[in-house]
Amino acid sequence: MTTATALSGVIPPVCTPLTPDFEVDTASLTRLVDHLLDGGVDGLFVLGSTSEVAFLPDGHRRTVLETVVGHVGGAVPVLAGVIDMTSLRVLDHVRTAVEAGVSGIVVTAPFYTRTHPAEIARHFRAVHARSTVPVYAYDLPVSVHSKLGAELLLELAAEGVLAGVKDSSGDEGGFREVLLGRRDRDLTGFSVLTGSELTVDAALWMGADGVVPGLGNVDPHGYVRLFAAARNGDWAAARTEQERLFKLFGLVHVGGPHMGRSSSALGAFKAALHLRGIIDSPTTALPQIPLSPEEISRVAKFLTDAGL
Repeated sequence: MTTATALSGVIPPVCTPLTPDFEVDTASLTRLVDHLLDGGVDGLFVLGSTSEVAFLPDGHRRTVLETVVGHVGGAVPVLAGVIDMTSLRVLDHVRTAVEAGVSGIVVTAPFYTRTHPAEIARHFRAVHARSTVPVYAYDLPVSVHSKLGAELLLELAAEGVLAGVKDSSGDEGGFREVLLGRRDRDLTGFSVLTGSELTVDAALWMGADGVVPGLGNVDPHGYVRLFAAARNGDWAAARTEQERLFKLFGLVHVGGPHMGRSSSALGAFKAALHLRGIIDSPTTALPQIPLSPEEISRVAKFLTDAGL
């Protein structure tokens, strides 16, 4: 839901289903969107990390945007990642996303080259100047090698450059610093969303507006129940749901030492969606390594144990 203060609720980062020859499977993508909407989510985030954005060429990105925005038809906000290494490249993605009709764009700090905080601020200001939709920062230091500090985020929020942040840093102290700074500066329109799907109940208790959970592709209903319990002040129910989701999240570790974490986690999400009959193929983008039949059977066990 979008409130008078900030974007809030459950906003999953949508997986990008691919055909076995690595094209975007638009039929599976629309089924996945319907699955998420049926789960009661409050918005969708396409072309993020869980969407394999780093692996997708520009044509694939455009197909995802047009498919999801067209299919949703304004039923919920659609945020789009405009993630790339440097500002000029990001500005190209901004233009494409805005033309596709997204509700907001999500931007990381520049990466590949090391970037000074003053340059990061300039980057976000440049994106805001070119965008006709709200700009959300994506704090992802494990991938971009730059932590978005609370002071920088709050300064840009006060300027009207940033409408919010998705925090996937895992830095709970820094997360609380942003929440406290927002309150102290009366930045009620600045949305603070957690991307840490294992501690959502704690983040909401601290005052977060919502969650962007990769596991929400597999079980959107669970995250919607968790958010509703927290909103109603039923923290025991929120904790119970979080603990069930915590156990389900173990499926991201089914891949063995012969593959990277991305191959294991994104492969598990897609295997789960395939096993649930939502997407046609669990294919992940090159050069990720596919899960073996035995590893996929372990994903099935996690689904069974979670009541899915």
